[in-house]
Amino acid sequence: MLVEDLRKINEAAREFIRLTVNGRVFAFSGAMGAGKTTFIKAVCEELGVKDVINSPTFAIVNEYYSETLHEPVYHFDLYRIENTEDALRTGIDDYFNSGCLCFIEWAEKIEALLPENTVFVEIKELVNGSRKLRIK
Repeated sequence: MLVEDLRKINEAAREFIRLTVNGRVFAFSGAMGAGKTTFIKAVCEELGVKDVINSPTFAIVNEYYSETLHEPVYHFDLYRIENTEDALRTGIDDYFNSGCLCFIEWAEKIEALLPENTVFVEIKELVNGSRKLRIK
């Protein structure tokens, strides 16, 4: 999936939701500044989240409420997590088992803890400033 510029990010978010409709846990990877938070924000907006959506870098996890799904959506930023034990102390496995959507930035830090059916999303910034998303 290609996001040519920020004006088309919500369109890409709608397509992402359509393509990953059965996913519950999403592991985002990409370089610093690649657009992980920005894309998750667009997806949350398309899911009817009215809360302020920002990176939970210091809080580790933000909880939003989806007006469309009528349930919480969890947004993790694991940049500051040192190891899987730190992640377990946050209760991350309880979030994964909640059945609610979980969007995880820097998920590679806890790959061993991710559920079997995790959807992996890699975001790369291209030379022209567009973003390429690879979903697997």
